[in-house]
Amino acid sequence: MGVNQRAAESAASRQCANADQSLINDPLIGQILLRQASLTERQLADALAAQRAQQARQKLGRILVEGGVVSESDVLRAVAQQYGVPYIERISVEQSGRAILTGLRLEFLHKRSLLPFRDGDGKVLIAMADPLDVEAFDTVANVLQEPCRRAACPVAAIEDALSHCYYQDDASASQALDELDVNHDIARISMSAKAEDLLDLAQRAPIIKLVNTVLFQAVRSRASDVHVEPYEQELKIRFRIDGVLHDRLSAPSQYAAALASRLKIMASLDIAEHRLPQDGRTRIKIGDKEVDIRVSTIPTAAGERVVLRLLDATTARRSLGELGFPPEGERQFRRLIQMSHGIILLTGPTGSGKTTTLYAALSELNTEELNILTVEDPIEYRLTGVGQMQVQPKVELTFANSLRHILRQDPDVIMVGEIRDLETAEIAIRAALTGHLVFSTLHTNDSASAVTRLLDMDIEPYLVSSSVMAIIAQRLVRVICPECKCAYTPSEGVLATLGVDAGQGAIELCRGTGCAECLGTGYRGRTGIFEMLLVDEEIRGLVMERAGSNIIKQCAIARGLRTLRQDGVQKVLAGLTTVEEVLRVTQDEAIGYEE
Repeated sequence: MGVNQRAAESAASRQCANADQSLINDPLIGQILLRQASLTERQLADALAAQRAQQARQKLGRILVEGGVVSESDVLRAVAQQYGVPYIERISVEQSGRAILTGLRLEFLHKRSLLPFRDGDGKVLIAMADPLDVEAFDTVANVLQEPCRRAACPVAAIEDALSHCYYQDDASASQALDELDVNHDIARISMSAKAEDLLDLAQRAPIIKLVNTVLFQAVRSRASDVHVEPYEQELKIRFRIDGVLHDRLSAPSQYAAALASRLKIMASLDIAEHRLPQDGRTRIKIGDKEVDIRVSTIPTAAGERVVLRLLDATTARRSLGELGFPPEGERQFRRLIQMSHGIILLTGPTGSGKTTTLYAALSELNTEELNILTVEDPIEYRLTGVGQMQVQPKVELTFANSLRHILRQDPDVIMVGEIRDLETAEIAIRAALTGHLVFSTLHTNDSASAVTRLLDMDIEPYLVSSSVMAIIAQRLVRVICPECKCAYTPSEGVLATLGVDAGQGAIELCRGTGCAECLGTGYRGRTGIFEMLLVDEEIRGLVMERAGSNIIKQCAIARGLRTLRQDGVQKVLAGLTTVEEVLRVTQDEAIGYEE
């Protein structure tokens, strides 16, 4: 295309922009916000005074947003009305696509917060966080070489759509693999896997794009872990979603070294060390969401195996009401955490949601009147207003040593990540007996087993009975996907498994048929099932007698304890989860199951 034609199209783009500006309905954005948003005359006057006092005047809308007076969407709606351009709340998956972005750099689109897409009539709209950025508009219009119109759109919606365009599907990962020069790059790895060779390859665009794509897909899939597993003939990447692993990508085994090196660079690990396990952390931002990543590497016969634990801060901000407690159980738990002293223990295997429950309890208690301190290994989420200590065994900063020093910090509430040994248990009990509320965890299968576990550590029965206030066992079950949820009539065998009398009349249960939203599994998200053992006078008497866990549990059941299986059955009858899920996570309460 000739230079004159390009210049003509650029002029046409400017005319389009100027035409938009000629459609101004109200030249004063403040007046529009007074009518449409919760803006007062006084707030507007203060913002205008602040604007006049600035040497390099900031836009009025930005001053109002930064002052918390109005939202970004309020300002964008006002700008859209002022300049006669449409306002778009979000860009749908169907509208956004890679084809229209050819020739446009991702960095430019991110920096200027804009994204071109086609509307229902096939015409080009450019979604812009700043519709007055005429220079950026002209640049995109020149590259696309067709008529364009502006649209006001929030930054978060643009970032979300951009991420979806560039990293949306498995084809993006496959394209990144194809862009690597197999004949040259992989041959270099095979011939000389030196640190500098791997560093060079790990910094190349296709490998970086592959890692970005995998991480984006993991976050979008709600994965808690990403497994990078090298084998003799292939490299597998698997996501753990709702507690279950799913295969997501396979590649030739030669890519393993470059991929592991890229992940180690991100986590500030030593890429030259392949013989020893390493642990590190990094953080990524996808759209407006920040995700912490815990990186663990171990050497295997086929290469380094890498596991990424994705720590989404929104998980730590769950309230007690979102955990899955039954109403009466939630009321009991709230009463427990308001106590001034004692130990509350959470039990269950790794990945049963104990940390989330502990953080929810601490968040409930986190007020300026209380001094809350924790000892964790590792610190998974940062809690504002809570003093968190990281255990470091290499410098002898163990749970016991940390807890001993924490007691000198005048705490009101203490959280110990895990009671692993006699010394830690003794200090935690001493803290509970001297007026502190202590939260901690034990790895036992049910609530009653925690008592015998403490006694097996050589803790005296009178110390256990006088300090432990409650023991809560928990598991996580997958929730039926709401998009493909359907009802069915269970067989008599299933009802017998649930302990439901088939003579009570027709009973309907629910299950998921599988859809795109749940990756064909029929489940989306997880909730907790709980078993709460309250240590009352009768239970204390059994502890003093060193009674076995079975006797303690039977006594608690007689006094109203709802077991994990029973709590799970209630969630099945409520249509939240399935029979299979409850049986899967409560196998220790195994009952004959007949389909």
